Amino acid sequence: MAEHEQVREHVRVAVVGSGFGGLGAAVRLRREGITDFVVLERAGSVGGTWRDNSYPGCACDVPSHLYSFSFAPNPDWPRTFSGQRHIRAYLEHVADTFGLRPHIRFDSEVKRMAWDAERLCWDIETASGDLSADFVVSATGPLSDPKIPDIPGLDTFPGKVFHSARWDHDHDLTGKRVAMIGTGASAIQIVPSIQPQVSRLTLFQRTPAWVMPRMDRAISGAERALHRALPVTTQLRRGLLWGIRELQVQAFTKHPNELGFVEQIAKRNMARAIKDPALRAKLTPDYRIGCKRILLSSDYYPALARPNVDVVASGLSEVRGPVLVAADGSEAEADVIIFGTGFHVTDMPIAERVVGADGRTLAETWKGGMEALRGASAAGFPNWMTIIGPNTGLGNSSMILMIESQLNYMADYLRQLDVLGGRVALDARPAAVQGWNHRVQERMKRTVWNTGGCTSWYLDASGRNTTIWPGTTAEFRRATRRVNLAEYEVLRPPSGRGTATATGETAGESAEAVA
Repeated sequence: MAEHEQVREHVRVAVVGSGFGGLGAAVRLRREGITDFVVLERAGSVGGTWRDNSYPGCACDVPSHLYSFSFAPNPDWPRTFSGQRHIRAYLEHVADTFGLRPHIRFDSEVKRMAWDAERLCWDIETASGDLSADFVVSATGPLSDPKIPDIPGLDTFPGKVFHSARWDHDHDLTGKRVAMIGTGASAIQIVPSIQPQVSRLTLFQRTPAWVMPRMDRAISGAERALHRALPVTTQLRRGLLWGIRELQVQAFTKHPNELGFVEQIAKRNMARAIKDPALRAKLTPDYRIGCKRILLSSDYYPALARPNVDVVASGLSEVRGPVLVAADGSEAEADVIIFGTGFHVTDMPIAERVVGADGRTLAETWKGGMEALRGASAAGFPNWMTIIGPNTGLGNSSMILMIESQLNYMADYLRQLDVLGGRVALDARPAAVQGWNHRVQERMKRTVWNTGGCTSWYLDASGRNTTIWPGTTAEFRRATRRVNLAEYEVLRPPSGRGTATATGETAGESAEAVA
């Protein structure tokens, strides 16, 4: 055992994933003067979800200047809403500009990571070898593992089947009968992109979405030149985009009934393109706008009105060879099935690979629902934090804002370890995690996500919202500006001084309330 430990590589920090969260963590580590770290990436390039999702029409529904790091502004975004290839190129640029590539281990999928209570470190098994780390940042993201529903008879389908996040670019859709399963953010981009190409497109819709016009346009050369010459103009543009979305939050979190006027805009957007009353009835949601993610598109409805498109207002329930059967009994034949059915968000697969101090996996710990202190730390998993963890998602703004707040928390976490000195770890107190989660869930009760009358991917199997943050991004930034040691147990090696606990006030007395 001793010989094995001598040859095992050890680093101070291991970051899992190289999307926005992982690259952001790597940049922040370097800015904090920490260079003893690795980024473990399962694929062969950086980019995360913006590498994996390359389907036709793939683009962001958050304005470009807000969907980028504050510390790495891009004056040359080509459009107000950027496409996948430009966002992926931006992430590649970040990796190069901040000298991150020497730290990145490609083709290094994490198979298992387990906490060693004797050595106070994480033992990590990857596809490219084993190592250990004092501290782990899990930045795999909630949109990394596609979810395909268990459809009876799917294995009997003779044609091509793939998920939108694993697009088969070698399979030509020209002249094919294509079935699109789902009507979420990916589907509304795919449908108008492939509709002119296919012979017949059948859209299986389980629940209609609220779709607002997408106010996209090319950013002029003059605008880009101004942003390059005067970087403050980029900051002002970003600040304006941020401020508008902050002002919108109360309607989602406190006054959902105020969203009625937004529904009227969405209905007018539909009415402009959908003249058939029967089709319009199929596409009109029966829940409050905002309960499910509001989608942005100006070409989705026009595509659905084309003669080669059929909308089945009932989810796919069975496959009988080339025949797809909907829940209402209607049938359609297809040559290709494309699933736009989302991801494992509330049951992230990485949780099955993380083994905590008591020998249980994170998935077992979260069996009753995900919860983490300030969206970062899970009780029983010392010196481990997650980026875009439980209740850090947003329904109307940029996740990059939340990621940067969590990076502030990560940086202070590591500073606190330095101040404590020696071999040391912090483990979130169960009472602190439960207290934080209770306050978040209490605030969630009056939000549109819980009261809007829909079932969404924001909710876990028990119907609890473990995904969305029920406040502004400014509130979250205040809540994660520093680590409160009273919310953690301080651990030291069993030999010597033994296991110590945090001194001073108890977690219940000193923990900051949810902002």
